Amino acid sequence: MPTRILPAVGDADAVRSVTTLLSQLPDAEPVAPVVDSTQLIDTLARLAAESVDELPEVVIVHERIGPVPALELIREVALRFPAVGVILVTSDASPGLFQAAMDYGARGLVALPLSYEELASRVQAVAQWSVGVRRHLGAGGDVFTGVGGTVVTVSGAKGGAGTTLTAIQLALAAQASGRSTALVDMDLQTGDIASYLDVQFRRSVVDLAAINDISPRVLADAVFRHDTGLALLLAPAEGERGEDVTDRAARQIVSALRSRYEVVVIDCGAQLGGAGAAAVEMADRALLVTTPDVVAVRGAKRAVRMWDRLQIRKAEETTVVVNRHSRATEIQPPLIQKITGTAVAATVVPANFKELQSVVDAGRIHELENKSSVKQALWGLAGELGLVKVADGGHKAGRGPVSFRRRRES
Repeated sequence: MPTRILPAVGDADAVRSVTTLLSQLPDAEPVAPVVDSTQLIDTLARLAAESVDELPEVVIVHERIGPVPALELIREVALRFPAVGVILVTSDASPGLFQAAMDYGARGLVALPLSYEELASRVQAVAQWSVGVRRHLGAGGDVFTGVGGTVVTVSGAKGGAGTTLTAIQLALAAQASGRSTALVDMDLQTGDIASYLDVQFRRSVVDLAAINDISPRVLADAVFRHDTGLALLLAPAEGERGEDVTDRAARQIVSALRSRYEVVVIDCGAQLGGAGAAAVEMADRALLVTTPDVVAVRGAKRAVRMWDRLQIRKAEETTVVVNRHSRATEIQPPLIQKITGTAVAATVVPANFKELQSVVDAGRIHELENKSSVKQALWGLAGELGLVKVADGGHKAGRGPVSFRRRRES
C-alpha cells in the first residue's frame, strides 16, 4: 500500500527540494504541497470529513511555514487529526528542539539539508505508526477523529457595538437547537459575559493558559455549565491577569474546545490582543459587529485593514453584522459592504434597546422573550451562519444560507 505524504512548505526552493526527494521514496505517493498553515488545516479537514482513511499517513511541516508557527501547527494537526503522523523539517536538529517537537505532537524530525536516507527512514517509521493508529480507530477506539466543531469569533468595530449580546445569543441559538456549544469570553480585560448571564465562577480562561496538554478533564474543570446548557469559559475577574493568555495559549484553548464541542462562539471584544488575534485567525467564521454610524463603520474598516496587514484574516473572509439597524439611517448594509470590502450578513439586528433593558440590567439576557425582534434577528443570524441544527427537510432561520468558511487559493 503506498504511503500518502502531504508536504506543508511555504518556500519555493524548499518545495522543489522536498518534492524531488519524496518522489524518489519507495511506495511513496506525494500529494500536491500546501503553502501555508491555513491551507494545510483546510485540506486535512476536507479529507477527514469524507473518511479518516482519506487522510495522508504523513504530513511534512517545514520550519518556515506560516502564518501559524511550525510547532503550533504541529500541535493543532496532532490534536485534530490524530491518525496523521507529522514530521518536522528543520535546520535546527538540537536535542532541545527535538524534545519540543515531540512535546507538540510530532512523530519525527528531519534535519536540513535533507538526506534521502534520513527522510526515507523517518517517513517509513511514521507511516507504520499512522497505519497502526488507523487500525485502532477502526476497532472502535475512543479517539477524536473529526474535523472539529465550528469556531465563530465575534469582534466589535468599537466598544458598545453589541459584540457580547451577539455572541451570547448565537451560542444560545446553537445550544437550543441541540448542538453542544461553548461560549468563550476572550475579551480578557473587560469581558462581560459573566455579568450578562448572572454567573459567579472562580475559574477562567487564564487557568488553562499555562497548561501544555489540555485534557478533557482539565477542560471540564475550567468551564462552567450554565442553566441553559452552555459551557462557559469566562474572562478573569482581574483584568490584568488576561496578559497571561498568550497567542500560543489561545491556540491551544481554541483547539481543545473545537475538539469537544460542535459550536464554539468566542467574544473577542473591540480590542485586539495576541489571544484574540489567534482566535480570529483560527476561526471558521469571523464576525465583526458594527452599528450603522460613521464612527463605527470607520472602526470596522480600520479593523479589517489591520487584520489583513497582520495576516490574521482577509477582508473577504470576514463578515460584518449590522446591529441597531433602522431604515431611517443613511448608512445601510450595501454601503457598509462597499466601505469595508467584506461580506455583510443578510440578517440585520434592529435598533430596539427597550426590549433588552430589563434583562440586561438583571443580568438575565438568556431570558429575553422569544417575541423580541432583537432575539429573533440574532437567532435568525445563527441559522444563516449554519450554527443551528435543523431536522431533515427543515429550513434554517434567516434569509438564506451564506458560506463564510475560510477559503485559500491553492
